Amino acid sequence: MRIAAVAIVVVLCAAVVRRGAPEMSLVLVLSAGVVIFCLVLGALEEILSAMKRLAQLAQLEDELIAPVAKTVVVAIITRLIGEICRSAGEGGVAAFVEVAGTIVALVVALPLMEAVIQMMTEILL
Repeated sequence: MRIAAVAIVVVLCAAVVRRGAPEMSLVLVLSAGVVIFCLVLGALEEILSAMKRLAQLAQLEDELIAPVAKTVVVAIITRLIGEICRSAGEGGVAAFVEVAGTIVALVVALPLMEAVIQMMTEILL
């Protein structure tokens, strides 16, 4: 509810401010993003804790879970930065950010892909 309230207030204020000072509208939106991110930090900690518990139950090593978490973080950051660039009217920069984010996500996921292939090889042999 708090996130929805912050979002609605910011969207309304940004719409009014955008008419007179578009750059201030962007600053307002970025500030709201920081506030919303701070509101969800607790949930992120819970998610990481649950992932660790599930990994322990499945007897998976941390090396298999860490790339998944890192890839999700890269995807979230890429999406946010892309949307910020679009809000600033820089669609071209947003496209480059998204391509770079995809490449970084693949690099971060490589250890997971290697571990899966190794596990499959061990099972088949």
